[in-house]
Amino acid sequence: MSGTHGKRTGRSERMALRAAKPVVDPCPPGQIGGSYKPLTDEDIRRIYATALDLLERLGMGEVPPRLQADLITAGAVDNGADRLLFPPTLVERAVDQAARTFVLHGRDPARSIEVGGNRVYFGTGGAAVQTLDLDSGLYRPSTLADLHDFTRLQDTLANVSWFTRCCVATDVPDNLDLDINTAYALVRNTTKPVATSFTLAAHVAPIVDLLDIVAGGPGEFSRRPFLKAHISPVISPMRFGEDAVDVVYECIRHNIPMSCITAAQAGATAPATLAGFLAQSLAETLASLVMVHAIQPGFPMVFSNWPLVVDLRTGSFSGGSGETAVLNAASAQVSNWLGLPSGVACSMTDAKAIDAQYGMEKGLTSMAAALAGANLIYESSGMTASLLGASFEGFVLDDEMHSNTYRALRGIEVTDENLGFDVICDAVLGPGHFLGTQHTFSAMERDYFYPKIADRDAPRTWAEKGAQDAWDKARARAREILRDHRPAYLTDAQDREIRVRFNIL
Repeated sequence: MSGTHGKRTGRSERMALRAAKPVVDPCPPGQIGGSYKPLTDEDIRRIYATALDLLERLGMGEVPPRLQADLITAGAVDNGADRLLFPPTLVERAVDQAARTFVLHGRDPARSIEVGGNRVYFGTGGAAVQTLDLDSGLYRPSTLADLHDFTRLQDTLANVSWFTRCCVATDVPDNLDLDINTAYALVRNTTKPVATSFTLAAHVAPIVDLLDIVAGGPGEFSRRPFLKAHISPVISPMRFGEDAVDVVYECIRHNIPMSCITAAQAGATAPATLAGFLAQSLAETLASLVMVHAIQPGFPMVFSNWPLVVDLRTGSFSGGSGETAVLNAASAQVSNWLGLPSGVACSMTDAKAIDAQYGMEKGLTSMAAALAGANLIYESSGMTASLLGASFEGFVLDDEMHSNTYRALRGIEVTDENLGFDVICDAVLGPGHFLGTQHTFSAMERDYFYPKIADRDAPRTWAEKGAQDAWDKARARAREILRDHRPAYLTDAQDREIRVRFNIL
């Protein structure tokens, strides 16, 4: 009897250890990437040389007058045919003087991240106009309430390192109200670094006023900006967009760091060949960098070269393809070769349901970008339906996927202790197994990630528990978070002042 009791006690202790939260996170954000290199060094040099040739000989069209003046002062050349040419010396000066690393501040300093180098972070992007409804399992127009809920949900997810608004509140028709209420939803519901876009440059100043209230007074936000802007100042192929350029000027004036995003589409607004696509897309993202350099050298900018792919049979966007995976990995590799803080867009499945296609496409594209060393991987959480949709269940599932990706990036630590020569000898000459040893317990805590959604039960046990699939389990977890997590990140006084000054819906 005593022996049996001892076995039960030991088993109980082991079960308790398995259930306990690890003292050491086996897969934290910010792991090192860069081992996957789809391009050789010679490939990169040829792509870069072609990008420089495009900027020097073809140049950029539709340059707004204020930007044209600043670019010419910086060294650009007017070709007399409505295009501005960028000599290689100008481009290389902009690269040399660019910010190599900078901090994306969270309102909670513990949630800030440093962008640049070879550290990998997953976050969000997107402007989904549809939300996958938790109750019906079907898509419906995204609302402001959805944006508040998505922000609350991701606030609990460790692997969403920054939160860009993932959906557009289609029930807010006025553009200024939309931009203000979007910013309000972000700061009310999370203290992570956040990001948004501005419809017009005139919307930047009033939103900064709102952010100053949150930060503690006039000018306080600009001293430690906890929101960055997503801007697409270049329209493919090879021209500027005036409204977005105006937003760039306003963001620099208010010290708002930026992701300047190039979003060309292979076969539509850029060459269908992958090499040609990379050359044009690189030239366009370099043009954004030169623009920022001409306005304020070294201003924090994420070099956001986002290769997008269309299905050339139908023209439909294809966010989950192998071409998307390799192009974004290559884009990250080129950005890292230039030494610039990189941003790419991956894990944006074309699947509408939370199904096998969803998992396959997200796993393929996000892992490739991470292994290539992309600093910021946008669109990586919750996005579905070729960026048209966002899913609460998707956020939960993707957070678990990112933990596995970080664990893969972390690799294998080879030390005398981990090699375990003495432990192997003791097990072979002793009990014949490694169960219950301190060496195993230490590794269990330090080296292994244990999922909460992915199922590892035997088929019979799975059936006895209700035969749930991942969608069922993620839906239940999302509902639990939305029910219980209601953060109060604004004081009553801050909230009152914001509501007096702005049309908060």
